[in-house]
Amino acid sequence: MSFAKPVFQWLSPAGRRAHLSVLIFHRVLPQIDDLFPDEMHAERFDAVCAWLKSWFNVMPLDEAVRGLTSGELPSRACCITFDDGYADNHDIALPILEKHGLTATFFVATGFLDGGRMWNDTVIEAVRYCRHSELAVEGIGQYPLGDAIERRCAVDSILGALKYLAPAERSLAADSVAAQAGIQPANDLMMSFDQVRRMRQAGMQIGAHTVTHPILARLGFAQAHHEIAESRRELEALLGERIGLFAYPNGRPATDYLPEHAELVRDLGFDAAVTTAWGAATAGADRFQVPRFTPWDRSRFKFGLRMMRNLASAA
Repeated sequence: MSFAKPVFQWLSPAGRRAHLSVLIFHRVLPQIDDLFPDEMHAERFDAVCAWLKSWFNVMPLDEAVRGLTSGELPSRACCITFDDGYADNHDIALPILEKHGLTATFFVATGFLDGGRMWNDTVIEAVRYCRHSELAVEGIGQYPLGDAIERRCAVDSILGALKYLAPAERSLAADSVAAQAGIQPANDLMMSFDQVRRMRQAGMQIGAHTVTHPILARLGFAQAHHEIAESRRELEALLGERIGLFAYPNGRPATDYLPEHAELVRDLGFDAAVTTAWGAATAGADRFQVPRFTPWDRSRFKFGLRMMRNLASAA
């Protein structure tokens, strides 16, 4: 794709007409997962990092947002971000990023560090390791578990049914799924405190992502304030430095968070916040609602083409 770099240069020039591409990832698994074959894994992430290194100026997110705001962003600017705080971010993603000389921002839900587990992972691991031929989940449905396809269908259905419950109710329901499956899910899926420190020491940026990863739009204002402010306070205490970046859990505008939450993040003194709305940020964009996007394509050509389309959509 010898034409790619000039096209990215044209779509994402320097200065006032700059466009910022921000990519979002969650996990990087050691190898392909039969249950989630589309999930990022080490070999694929290594290839993606090589493509990004050859096409873009990969920057720390805080520097990129400042450059976008001031009109001093370089051409082909791009940022890499991760959400949630999975241990494989430290164990697998970090060495690959270091291999390519790239930096990334890791948004951490602090309540799950050091042995915690997100509710969705409770469900996923329960279904993955359930030894029964089927799983009955009270109030939701009964699911055959004959093969990976059936197990994936069960996971998707259960997660969809629980996703927008109140946080406490959602966690209890996920625990109930695990109990019905006869499974005690692993408690080492998320980073430890020491791993977060090592990520920062390695030059990666750390951002806040709430304490318990709730859907902010479903919370009262006081709860939302606590989730956002407390996650930053805990990270600042852990790292001994100011935390200026935030990512909205799930991140879809008007569904997962509301305009008042963007104002809350601004009022709390953050420098910028990121969403999961597709697109590229322009100079006039709200720095507290920076869009993010990641092509899911496996080939270099299709990955690059989708990045181009995403940039063009912001023109």
